[in-house]
Amino acid sequence: MAHQDLQLLSHDCGDCPIRHRAVCARCEADELARLEQIKYYRSYQAGQTVVWSGDRMDFVASVVSGIATLTQTMEDGRRQMVGLLLPSDFVGRPGRAQAAYDVTATTDLVMCCFRKKPFEEMMVATPHIAQRLLEMTLDELDAAREWMLLLGRKTAREKIASLLAIIARRDASLKLRAAKGKLAFDLPLTREEMADYLGLTLETVSRQMSALKRDMVIGLEGKRHVMVPDFDKLLEETGDDSDGGFLV
Repeated sequence: MAHQDLQLLSHDCGDCPIRHRAVCARCEADELARLEQIKYYRSYQAGQTVVWSGDRMDFVASVVSGIATLTQTMEDGRRQMVGLLLPSDFVGRPGRAQAAYDVTATTDLVMCCFRKKPFEEMMVATPHIAQRLLEMTLDELDAAREWMLLLGRKTAREKIASLLAIIARRDASLKLRAAKGKLAFDLPLTREEMADYLGLTLETVSRQMSALKRDMVIGLEGKRHVMVPDFDKLLEETGDDSDGGFLV
């Protein structure tokens, strides 16, 4: 497993950019101090594998910065991207010795890691951690159900709009602002990766992105910077009802 362990003295828990969304979000000062004793940082370059499916995982982690993908490989060698790991998302499963999916850094990635055995012990002794992890797991389940709808029923345009809305919401949340009005964010996926994730062809992704730009739903600066003049207008393109949307 190729990675670089980091000694990031500036990454104090109190100053962490994902603190309000991560598994430690509800921890008190004494609980954070205990986490400090078992945590370390790892960085991966874009394209590097964090862990292969079936490998033993001796740690769990929160994504601090960057994006990773979860991928499943079928017996005949076909691969399917089954999830994205965005900043504050949790990697690994307490109580499970092996990784269920390939985890690959899509961009340069930094993770805040915890040694698994001490973390599992903290879950028993620290209800704040166990409660927050349960909330995150239920949110992940809701998002997976919404993703089933997206892949099975939505049009190509709705799929693209939904993915952009997911990323816009998470970016706004990390910046501690509401996802409304005018927004701008950097798209973490290439067109090819978007096609793989959404079950579309590269040509379809490019065509639909151009159509959304032409209809002034989004603006594009280069290939990655996305500007949303009106977030409500983007939501209208997702095909979700007024009460719904993705939980991320």
